[in-house]
Amino acid sequence: MQVYENDFGKVNDKQVTRYTIENDHGVRISVLNYGGIWQEYSIPTAKGNFNLLLAGNSMADYLRAGYSIGQLIGPVANRTKNAEFQIDGKTFYLQKNEGKNNIHSGDQGWQNQFWDTEAKVFKDRGQIVLHRNFAPDDDGFPANTDIDIVYSLDNLDQVTIDLYGQSDAPTLFNPTSHTYWNLSDTDKTIEGQKLTINSNYHLAVDHEKLPTGKLLTNESIGYDFKAGACLKETLAAMNQTPEKGYDDFFVVKPSSTYAHDPIAILQDPKSGREMRMYSDRNALIMFSANGLPDDAPLNHQGNWSALALEAQNLPDATDFPEFGDITLRPLAPVHHRIRYEIKY
Repeated sequence: MQVYENDFGKVNDKQVTRYTIENDHGVRISVLNYGGIWQEYSIPTAKGNFNLLLAGNSMADYLRAGYSIGQLIGPVANRTKNAEFQIDGKTFYLQKNEGKNNIHSGDQGWQNQFWDTEAKVFKDRGQIVLHRNFAPDDDGFPANTDIDIVYSLDNLDQVTIDLYGQSDAPTLFNPTSHTYWNLSDTDKTIEGQKLTINSNYHLAVDHEKLPTGKLLTNESIGYDFKAGACLKETLAAMNQTPEKGYDDFFVVKPSSTYAHDPIAILQDPKSGREMRMYSDRNALIMFSANGLPDDAPLNHQGNWSALALEAQNLPDATDFPEFGDITLRPLAPVHHRIRYEIKY
């Protein structure tokens, strides 16, 4: 295991640092101290290391590209209706940054924050640890929180993201990693890849992409991934939607400690590469980089060039108790885990 650090540009005249861990097989992960951005998950190939993630080569690239690429999203991922929520009968208000709603916790979200960051190496794994204390003025949420995010790479080439939160008052905690994937180093889009999702239902949404509370069965070609489906066929079906691709919420069976069932499997038949994704929560948000510009300053460009797979609790859960409790309370710390296995 080895550790590297290098400058990665600036945000508001403050230096951004990239922390990199390389395991004994030459697999690398890199994370930025700004936004907790997961910038690299690369594997060795005959042509050199290949990054499985949609990524930029500098902070300027990320600022120009948008699309929340690789960002650590929190305290709450996705949309909150009317930018407000209730806990114990009390209403709290967030920034309205998408119409009348809040998305990804607003401009004060974790993705727009600098983090105290360090890299650690152990015998069979390395870790990049991000830490911050947030006051309500920092992130816009109604509590002082103590947050630790740990990215780990082991010698089995697995990556684990552990998300820890504790607070001094009731607040919300439903973070995710907004990571985009493309397992091919030859194809421009993800259409040649195959996706499997451990899901029987997806959420019905309104015109603002807010859940209505209704579950829809995954019966049509665009949603049935239970046995695996070619993305070329499913994206062709979704091209008829207003989004012209995916921006959808799948209800998944959480990966249990004992069964170890992945919530999703992404495969590239041409190269034989495979990514298995595990999560302890009940939702997978899928976004197919709809409308990403052809000149985006990234390692992949253009529409459908990568697939965002975001593990979290079902969105807008404060309006639908049956979606699960995302409340973080004093003396009740919360820990969530997302894990990735790669075959190459």
